[in-house]
Amino acid sequence: MKRVAAIILAGTVTAAAPVAAQQPQARAAAEQRYQIGQMERVLEGAVEHGVTVTRDRFQAIAQMPADLLVSDNAHARGFRLDGYGVFFDVVVPSFETTLTWSLRTLDQNDLGLDSALRTLQTHVKGEGDPDLEQALKRLELQVNPAVLARSSVPVAAGTRTSTGSAASTADGQSQAAADPILTDPNEAYRTEVLQALKDAMLAHSSSLAIGPNEWLTIAAKGNDDRPRLAPADSSSSIRMIRLRGSDLAEFLAGRITREEALQRIEVRVF
Repeated sequence: MKRVAAIILAGTVTAAAPVAAQQPQARAAAEQRYQIGQMERVLEGAVEHGVTVTRDRFQAIAQMPADLLVSDNAHARGFRLDGYGVFFDVVVPSFETTLTWSLRTLDQNDLGLDSALRTLQTHVKGEGDPDLEQALKRLELQVNPAVLARSSVPVAAGTRTSTGSAASTADGQSQAAADPILTDPNEAYRTEVLQALKDAMLAHSSSLAIGPNEWLTIAAKGNDDRPRLAPADSSSSIRMIRLRGSDLAEFLAGRITREEALQRIEVRVF
């Protein structure tokens, strides 16, 4: 009987040893998955920050409703790849400028605000009626500055109206129209998101334990869903953003500056 009990006890100890050895590995894997999940949320927040900056900038210049500009939320998924490092796949929502392009299409057919404002301005200038000038100014305050700048009738320097200096108003409209976000909002949007992702890589990746010979990589790609009226983004592609672990360690240790670390981040377009 004692011999049987000894055999059972020995078998129990032998089976328990591998289980005990696996517990630290399981805890390490769970901790790693948790840290990657945290970084996923950080990267999603970085994209949302880029969205907010671009939306506010576009709205301030073009006076478009903010809820028309973004199609979806950002989504990020992270993985540790043995022998390579940590890889994140980030889906960036499309930045919609449907209303702007719809107005341009209408203007091409002489049905948009551009042609309508030119007609009104010509008529009001010819009439010389102060009441009509006031009514037109109230209308202009509600109009996209880019459209207004294109349609404005030239006013002699020094001429003043009831709302102030015509020359200074035209200068302000020209500055708004010259902002590159109005000519290529998608490129301005990509630039903001790319910078936000780079900042997140440097500020929040220390817990990922990237080895010196490994890479921290983000593949940022646009959301394939886009509104039917929006123009095709012909330059839409995958931005591969990566930083070597040794360079990240140099930055985290304070041996290189943030600007130097940003310069070492590689960006490739596929």
